[in-house]
Amino acid sequence: MNANVEKLGNNVVKFEITVEAEQFKEAVKEAFKKQGKKFNIPGFRKGKAPMNIIKQYYGEGVFYEEAINICCDNTYPLALEQNNIKPVDYPKIDIVQIGEDKEFIYTAEVTVTPEIELGEYKGVEVEKVEYPVSDEVVEEQLKAMQEKNARIKSKEDGAVEKGDIAVIDFKGYIDGVAFEGGEGTDYSLEIGSGTFIGNFEDQLIGLMKDESKDVNVTFPEEYGKEELNGKPATFQVTVKEIKIKELPALDDEFAKEVSEFDTLDEVKADIRKKAEESNEARAKAELEEKVIEAVSNNAKIDIPEVMVKNETDVMLRELEMRLKYQQLDLESYYKFTNSSEEKVRDYMKETAEKRVRTRLVLEKISETENINVTEEELLERATEMAKQYTNKDLEKMGKLILDAQRSMIEEEVKNSKVIDLLVSSAKLTA
Repeated sequence: MNANVEKLGNNVVKFEITVEAEQFKEAVKEAFKKQGKKFNIPGFRKGKAPMNIIKQYYGEGVFYEEAINICCDNTYPLALEQNNIKPVDYPKIDIVQIGEDKEFIYTAEVTVTPEIELGEYKGVEVEKVEYPVSDEVVEEQLKAMQEKNARIKSKEDGAVEKGDIAVIDFKGYIDGVAFEGGEGTDYSLEIGSGTFIGNFEDQLIGLMKDESKDVNVTFPEEYGKEELNGKPATFQVTVKEIKIKELPALDDEFAKEVSEFDTLDEVKADIRKKAEESNEARAKAELEEKVIEAVSNNAKIDIPEVMVKNETDVMLRELEMRLKYQQLDLESYYKFTNSSEEKVRDYMKETAEKRVRTRLVLEKISETENINVTEEELLERATEMAKQYTNKDLEKMGKLILDAQRSMIEEEVKNSKVIDLLVSSAKLTA
């Protein structure tokens, strides 16, 4: 095999690959072994006719299509390897010469990984990210715990007030006609929760038990159901019961009941500690994103359109998987969001291009800095992943995951090292 390479520009290269005549003959024989049994030739049992008879009957090129596939499969990957070419798409194959006792010559035109010119990547200047934990945050979480442990009891006297729970029956009408999904019985609605649209809840304030009222609201323009979007509606509502929340006192007894701590101060300290850990993780992630974005923007890359398209395909599959967890599919999603695959792809395109750019830049920095990963580091990451599935035999499960996803894990660990390098060298401004 001989392969000549020509750069066509725009990240496209063209191979002219010559396969020796003898190698092409062997490919034809292999094609006969694969396909010979399907031919029915007069005078022979089906599948028993020799190759020369089949060629006489159907023509010399009867096995050429399969022989071409065999030759391309054997020679094209070798040409890529010999010339250190990394394709990002399937090649466009054209036949230059083919025939008995001739060299088989074909061209393969393919889009390849683009050249990357790194800009400044060490010491980039970014704004420092901090999320301090205020006393208000601690008090909010403490109040949420208090709300969660509230006792609900019937309100014997008085009307519906904000914060009460109204147990209601309701039925909705548009232009005097009841609509699907607009009816409920014994529904517990917390007044002020914003659960229902518009000012529905506010209109119940002042009603007594067993009182009824027509509540008028307008559905939002983007409500999600075409027959309801932007439509005025009337709900016939009856208050069947009024309930109130009785909040427990915030004291040491409360701390003992809702936590492993003995005092309220210990609960507050634990809330603060967890909030600080969460905020630190958030700040770290955002700082990394800022640094990566700055480094990526400093690089010069002509990203092939096919790479963006392929990344968009990946994002669409990711969306499909997320929807499956919600018992939905893409067609239902398009209908619910008044969208289409084309619109979603257009929406995803900018993010897809950013993801491709980031990946290419991190790979280039990894090469430039000669960053490598050890087997121990790979196994450590795989074992960490195993914790999502089990808490037993973690090392064994980690080895299984590493065997199945080695290239992905290697890329992840290597990128993590690159990001650590970039962040540690970054100049943080206030």
